[in-house]
Amino acid sequence: MTETRNDLDAVRDTYDRVASRYADAFLDELADKPLDRALLDLFAADTRPGPVADLGTGSGQVARYLHDRGLGSVVGIDLSPEMVAESRLRHPAVGFQVDDFLHLSAPDDHYAGLTAFYAIVHLTRADLVPFFAEARRVLRPGASLLIAWHVGSETLAPETFLDAPCPIAWNFFPSDVVINAATAAGLALALRLERAPYPGEHASTRGYIMAQKPL
Repeated sequence: MTETRNDLDAVRDTYDRVASRYADAFLDELADKPLDRALLDLFAADTRPGPVADLGTGSGQVARYLHDRGLGSVVGIDLSPEMVAESRLRHPAVGFQVDDFLHLSAPDDHYAGLTAFYAIVHLTRADLVPFFAEARRVLRPGASLLIAWHVGSETLAPETFLDAPCPIAWNFFPSDVVINAATAAGLALALRLERAPYPGEHASTRGYIMAQKPL
């Protein structure tokens, strides 16, 4: 299966157009995802003091959840300025910033932990090793990345997204492809899980890995 390569400007512009509607739709989605919450709880308990970033934060629900679990220095990072503005309005206690998670502005060994929940959907397989390599660069030795994604080989290319024209596509990845990319980038696999979709979710298997930067 050949994934669709998304234009970065098109991804940014698409989410800028739907930022408010996206936040309305997904702001409290973790309430109906007990496994996602359990894994975030595990991540929070396992993370040492220091800055933590949620990559592709969207409407900021994961960043807020981590903040509420006692991780005091959490920042949500997103490509879309309008999504970041929306997140700042809805979660004023949490920090948010515009950045590209393939080319983060953070220095080496900066973060005590990273999360990325369903954030790689607009990447291709060729982007996965660079994504994990950038995560490895900014993680502190021994720190973890927890990532969730849609498992599969299909590409979704809807004509509209939240009632707006949609020029971008969503790419799914087999679990072994994601895991192999993480290990190729120098991260050590600590956990892998899959689950069936919950009621009301898109009908795709969800995959999760936690991977650590070696000491």
